[in-house]
Amino acid sequence: MAETLAGSPTIDTQILVAGAGSTGIAAALAFANAGWRVTLAGRFPPPLPGRTIALFEASVRFLDSIGVLEKVRAAACPIETIQMIDDTDQLLPVPDLVMRSEEIDLPAFGLNVSNDELTAILLEHARAAQSFEIIETDIADYEFEEDGATAILADGRRIAADFIVAADGRGSKARAAAGIDTKEWTYPQVALTALLRHELPHDNVSTEFHTRSGPFTLVPLPPREGAEHRSSLVWLMSPRDAKRRVAKPRDELQYEMEDYSREKLGSITIESGIGEFRMGGLQVSRLTAQRLALVGETCHVFPPIGAQGLNLSLRDVADLEDCLASVDLRNPKELARALMRYEVHRRADIGFRTHGVDLLNRSLIIPYLPIDLIRGAGFIAMTALGPLRRAVMREGVAPHLAQPRLMREEAPKEPRMRGKRPRGPEALVDAARGAFAHLRETASRLG
Repeated sequence: MAETLAGSPTIDTQILVAGAGSTGIAAALAFANAGWRVTLAGRFPPPLPGRTIALFEASVRFLDSIGVLEKVRAAACPIETIQMIDDTDQLLPVPDLVMRSEEIDLPAFGLNVSNDELTAILLEHARAAQSFEIIETDIADYEFEEDGATAILADGRRIAADFIVAADGRGSKARAAAGIDTKEWTYPQVALTALLRHELPHDNVSTEFHTRSGPFTLVPLPPREGAEHRSSLVWLMSPRDAKRRVAKPRDELQYEMEDYSREKLGSITIESGIGEFRMGGLQVSRLTAQRLALVGETCHVFPPIGAQGLNLSLRDVADLEDCLASVDLRNPKELARALMRYEVHRRADIGFRTHGVDLLNRSLIIPYLPIDLIRGAGFIAMTALGPLRRAVMREGVAPHLAQPRLMREEAPKEPRMRGKRPRGPEALVDAARGAFAHLRETASRLG
């Protein structure tokens, strides 16, 4: 630690992760495990009433690679089946779409865990491992130079870093300081979230009712003492309906939930506070800048449909970790090439999922027959065509194209050496091994 001219201490680090939510803590763990000297800075988020996260297979592998899967699994419930039910009362009936993890040779699509519990597990592991420095202070401003970056903390201290990972959310100060433009939009929807106890078992089935106001989604949770059957709820509706429902007596709201769920879970009791979140979206003009990369909600926000949010954020982190492997962060040209790779890798994935969720959400809330027919045709095709359904399931839970190292099957838990890249014959051998592994994986999928 050095001293600035003004007498305030300066903290030196290789990678500064800005933002102390679940994405930021996971990023700090991943980069520290890879051998970088890491500092995490930011305030830890307040509790989020009723919020849970469905972590799909690729994210489960990521959590295993950073050493927290065992604790997350103990606090989570497996999702073995996903059921989508069209409840829009459109002209032509649409069959229920049922997807089972066993169809793609997985014991479960993923795990559903409380957002607060996941953050607590990540933070507990980080503090126990002591593999990076944690500074629980807001960052007030940033300075980006060709040879490094500086974060100015709210208490006057400075962090001098070779590189900054911005995980500070949709209102990111790091993104603004780097001059990265955003495109934001809102939907005429509010999401109510809650944790529920119910009479009947959920059988590890996540059920998504598609209504004219948006999805009404029930996701399985593990039992607790005195509550054998539990689920989380994400319910999208108009702001007017949200205001009306939040003001209702609990028993009346519970009856309405039972009605919306077609009583599939029997009687329902709300066990948590009710969260209320206005729905919107965000895209960025670029994912990188000088000595900076964006991850998580710093660079993409969309409605909670298909549980893509944190799964996409963890793919950002894993992909960035891949791109920075063996890079000399103090070499501007080498770092610029790595950031260009990250930009190319993430742009298509983020764009595809952002636009996909946006289209599906708008197709529900716009009562227009041609749109209903297109959405219905998609359900029918997925129900009738097994190969199509399985391909969509695989892509949804573990996208196999250019899968980052930390999300591949049997992802390594040991940190890789950050030395020079192999050259000459060694590089050719590595390339041949990679090509063979890719061909073998492709052949096994086709078979």
